[in-house]
Amino acid sequence: MNVLAVIHGEEVRSGVFGQVVEQRGHRLEEWSLAWDKPPARPIDGYSAVFIFGGAMHADQDDRHPWLREENMLIQRLFNLQMPVLGVCLGAQLLAKAAHATVGPSSDPEIGWADVELTAAAQDDPVLGRLPARFEAFEWHYYTHGLPGGAVELATSPVCTQAFRLGPVVWGIQFHAEVTEQQIGSWIADNPEEVPGPEGELIRQTAGRIGEWNELGRSLCEGFLAVAEEAAAAKAA
Repeated sequence: MNVLAVIHGEEVRSGVFGQVVEQRGHRLEEWSLAWDKPPARPIDGYSAVFIFGGAMHADQDDRHPWLREENMLIQRLFNLQMPVLGVCLGAQLLAKAAHATVGPSSDPEIGWADVELTAAAQDDPVLGRLPARFEAFEWHYYTHGLPGGAVELATSPVCTQAFRLGPVVWGIQFHAEVTEQQIGSWIADNPEEVPGPEGELIRQTAGRIGEWNELGRSLCEGFLAVAEEAAAAKAA
């Protein structure tokens, strides 16, 4: 399969998801609407799309006019019934394109936070691969409402952490793709955003990242399995 990764910054990229794509024998192509050039192939030439995070917020169209184009792109992906997985900002953009509200959360979640699956996640092909409760890596100030017809799959005390919209679209607020190197760069670039001593978050991450990356790979494998099945059905 050809898999598109929509990115929103050089330090917010495919991480372990990209590794899983390659291990399963597929081709990953990263692209940003901010580059002001088309992706490597037509959108319907892809079999799955990731939409990753970024430093901007989903409602900042005035500062980042290309967000309007991304909103239209996501709605086109919906119409194509394209398998899509949005992460953090990507999840918020999916919710926005599905006419849900986006805005500041009651509290930011930066660092490791407790997440719990809902009962609906038990038989979900993507979120159902995760433990009922787990510590997830987060870095966000915004949240979103649940789109009409969507199913909430995970929550934290602060906000919705995952949802499924239809049979092939997922949004996750936590960073299941992130590597230790990425987290280190985010801390170095934004030390003022880290609650508590920077060294403490670095220490926590070093102790947890191995298990977290395994969960991220498993989640990604579940999503790609759905995309593979959809691509096979389309080709038949």
